Amino acid sequence: MKKRKFGMALSLVLAAGTLLGACGKADDTNEGATGGGKEEEKPFTVAMVTDVGGVDDKSFNQSAWEGLQAFGKENNLEEGTKGYTYLQSKSDADYSTNLNTLARQDFDLIYGIGFMMEGAVDEIAQQQKESNFAIVDAEVKQPNVASILFKEQEASFLAGVAAAMATKTNKIGFIGGIEGAVIERFEAGFVAGVKAANPDATVDVQYAGAFDKAELGQTISSTMYSAGADVVFHAAGGTGNGLFKEASDLKKKDPAREIWAIGVDRDQSDMGPDVVLTSALKRVDVAVQDLATKSKEGNFPGGEVALYGLAEDGVGVAPINDKVANKADIEAAIQEWVEKIKSGETKVPGTRAELEKFSAQ
Repeated sequence: MKKRKFGMALSLVLAAGTLLGACGKADDTNEGATGGGKEEEKPFTVAMVTDVGGVDDKSFNQSAWEGLQAFGKENNLEEGTKGYTYLQSKSDADYSTNLNTLARQDFDLIYGIGFMMEGAVDEIAQQQKESNFAIVDAEVKQPNVASILFKEQEASFLAGVAAAMATKTNKIGFIGGIEGAVIERFEAGFVAGVKAANPDATVDVQYAGAFDKAELGQTISSTMYSAGADVVFHAAGGTGNGLFKEASDLKKKDPAREIWAIGVDRDQSDMGPDVVLTSALKRVDVAVQDLATKSKEGNFPGGEVALYGLAEDGVGVAPINDKVANKADIEAAIQEWVEKIKSGETKVPGTRAELEKFSAQ
C-alpha cells in the first residue's frame, strides 16, 4: 500500500465524551479484520509502543491504549496486525526495536508513548522515512513525526487546589517518577495550586527515579504519611500504584483517619474509592484517538506539535470524592480557577523557575 500524503494541521477540537473505550490487555498475535467490510483495500492500521510502565500501568500507557481501543471500535477494526495493537517495552533497550518492528509491519501510524522514547522515535523515523510516527510528551523534529504535548501544569494546579482545601495537617506530598520537563510541569503546577488555595500548606517533593516501581512508590508515600502528610499526589506512572496501596492499607488499619491520595493521567478512583481524592487528568486517550482519526482522514500533521490544555479539554481533574466533607467548596474553587486559567487571567507555572515568580494574586 502506498503511503498517504498528509499536510493539514491537527484539529484541537476534542470530544472527550465519546472516548469511553474499554480497557483490556491486547493479544499481539491476533490477526484483525478489515474495517467495516466495505473496502477491499488494506484498512488504516495503527499501533503503539509502551514505555517501561507497561500497557496496564493504570495510568499513562493505559490511557493511550484506551484511546487506540476507542479508535479501533469507532472504525470497526479488530485488534491485531491488520487493525490496531501495541508492543510492550520491558526496558528502554526495547524502544527502537519495537518501533522498527511495527514500521516493518507497515502500520500507517505508530505511536511512541512517553518522553523517554524521544531518542528512539527520532532514530527510527529517520531510518523508516516512509512510515508515519507520533510521540507523546516530547517533540521530535522530523517530517514524518507528529508531536503531542500537554499543559500538565494546568491539571496539576487544579489537583493542588483540591489538596490544599482537603488537608487538615497542612502537609502535602508530591511523588514524581523520573525527573524531566514533563514531570516538572506536574510538580510546578501542583505546588502553585496548593499555594494559591492555602498559603499555609507545605509540599514535600520527592522523586522515585522510576515509572515502574510500585514498591518504591509505597515506601515514599509511607514516609510522607508518617511525617504528617494527609494528601499525597503522584505523577509517577506505575510507581504511583504503591501510593494507593499504602493509603488504602492505612485507611483499613484506621478507618477514622482522614487520608487522601491523588491520581494522575486517568481517573484513578478505582485504585481506592475510600482514599482517592481526585485525579489530575491528562487526556492521552483523547489525543491519541484524535490524531489517529485525523491521520486516517489524510490529515497527518508531520513535523508539527499539537498542544493540549484546559482550553482544548485535553487536561482537567476527575470528580471530587463524595466522602470529602467540603466537596462543594472544593468544586466551586476549582471551577473559579478553571475560568481564570482559560481566560488567561492566571498563567500556571510549568517550571520551578516560573514557580518561584508565581503569584496567585
